[in-house]
Amino acid sequence: MSEQQRTLTRDQVLALAEHVESAELNRQDITKVTNDYPDMTFADAYDVQWEIRRRKESRGNRIVGMKMGLTSWAKMAQMGVETPIYGFLADYFSVPDGGVVNTAELIHPKIEAEISFVTKAPLKGPGCHIGDVLAATDFVVPTVEVIDSRYENFKFDLISVVADNASSTRFITGGQMASVEDVDLKNFGVVVEKNGEVVDVGAGAAVLGHPASSVAMLANLLAERGEHIPAGTFIMTGGITAAISVQAGDNIIVRYQGLGSVSARFI
Repeated sequence: MSEQQRTLTRDQVLALAEHVESAELNRQDITKVTNDYPDMTFADAYDVQWEIRRRKESRGNRIVGMKMGLTSWAKMAQMGVETPIYGFLADYFSVPDGGVVNTAELIHPKIEAEISFVTKAPLKGPGCHIGDVLAATDFVVPTVEVIDSRYENFKFDLISVVADNASSTRFITGGQMASVEDVDLKNFGVVVEKNGEVVDVGAGAAVLGHPASSVAMLANLLAERGEHIPAGTFIMTGGITAAISVQAGDNIIVRYQGLGSVSARFI
């Protein structure tokens, strides 16, 4: 997914960013953006995403982290793509452990169990690899991501998803922080419970074989735009489990082997 040619004008990027962000802020689903711009490339889609990010910052929102999506080799093969995608996390996406997620603010939310990395040194691509990531990591922390595509009936393609900030909406951090040498990041297990029943299980290796690979890929993707991962960045590495639908009244708890649990209530 190297930086391709752009097909959109600056004005089209600005208009699309306003259109897609309004769908998120007003909880109004939309049709996929490639319906109107069939020649859009990934470079165009990231231009829209970065413009949405700029819009949020200009209104006083802070960007508090990054996220990776499509981090399963099987899923990538299924979608016919070679690299995952990324998005950003705004301050109001953050929900405390044990806290409440208001589904009235969302369209069709789903949850994924993830592990997040917090960096203590900058990471720059191209050529960033797992060793660089492990050396630059301050700690890892269990995280549950709430994703919410703004596209109606989940009808979308990957370029539209990138423009929609990779379906980002809320995240819950909790459990215990740990240094990378204290966790077998490839093999540690995760159990997702919804309303007291186990609905999915997974292991760290579901994320590109090793969650640190996801962070390395983020650094390499950002390098294509002349960006990097600064020290102190919080990065959600992608789903260890499948995306599980949730609705008002659901209680979820995700148990992480050796790292405690993360829970939330949906109202």
